[in-house]
Amino acid sequence: MTEMLISVVIPAYNYARTLPRAVESVLAQLDEAAADLLVIDDGSTDETPEVLQALLEKYPGRFRSLRKSNGGLSSVRNRGIEETTGQYLVFLDSDDEMAPGALAALAQHIGENPHSRMIIGAHWSVFAGGRRSLQMAKPLPATSRQCVQGYLLDKTVSISNGASAMHREVFAPGNYPEHLRNVEDLPVFAQVLARFPCSVLNQPVALIYKHADSMRHDLRQSLAAGTERVVDEVFSVRRMPEEFHDLRQAFLAQRCLSLFRDCYSHKEYKLARAFYFQALCADWRTLTRWSYTRKAIRLLFR
Repeated sequence: MTEMLISVVIPAYNYARTLPRAVESVLAQLDEAAADLLVIDDGSTDETPEVLQALLEKYPGRFRSLRKSNGGLSSVRNRGIEETTGQYLVFLDSDDEMAPGALAALAQHIGENPHSRMIIGAHWSVFAGGRRSLQMAKPLPATSRQCVQGYLLDKTVSISNGASAMHREVFAPGNYPEHLRNVEDLPVFAQVLARFPCSVLNQPVALIYKHADSMRHDLRQSLAAGTERVVDEVFSVRRMPEEFHDLRQAFLAQRCLSLFRDCYSHKEYKLARAFYFQALCADWRTLTRWSYTRKAIRLLFR
């Protein structure tokens, strides 16, 4: 296979309706950069295989596809790393869309910042009814420790799949953890911020569609991922340098608070209460997180 600068990988699982939009948004700009596209069907049970075949016939030779047994998003992304040759990879969800001019902008940015190993781009959030909100990429903190803290704890560093490009070198410490079916990008993004130079591109790279049935809102998968397993993966020795391990306890509390928020919004109040107290046990400073504590106080009177 010819080596490319950028390989775009679209994991596809039961999004036959939106897959053409995602694929065509990439095909429209492949010629603007040394880029290629691979679509991986993760054992879909809807019309995804038929839709994909129709796209292959409509655009012969313009992209590749493969089908695998269902293994979850991590397994698809890891397969994408193996099957592509691009120096940088973009993982675009099949219900999202690549922004016009994104590949050209990424190629130019890489040329101007050849040492960057992750480019964090801006994106459009698209809501039901078509309303859009531009999410700019904020400047990164000065040090890698501040970047990790901003991403894991303070939520001042935001990264979205589809709106970021990662050099394949960044997967050497560890690829996507296949035992996690949710938040699988947390350990990867954290290790990149900790170990590699990163940069910001303030041009929209993707249109990210917000909808209720997205895996981003799947409480069952979030609960399955749990707390300790996620924390252990993020702070595994191979991923996170030892000098950052003092952040582990604070991240455990943050993870518990994230699950508290998800359970609260789904009216799973008993579980929400348990996660809040787990966060409090992990880090007493949870009390000062008033947006969470206020909700926890309400639960005491239910």
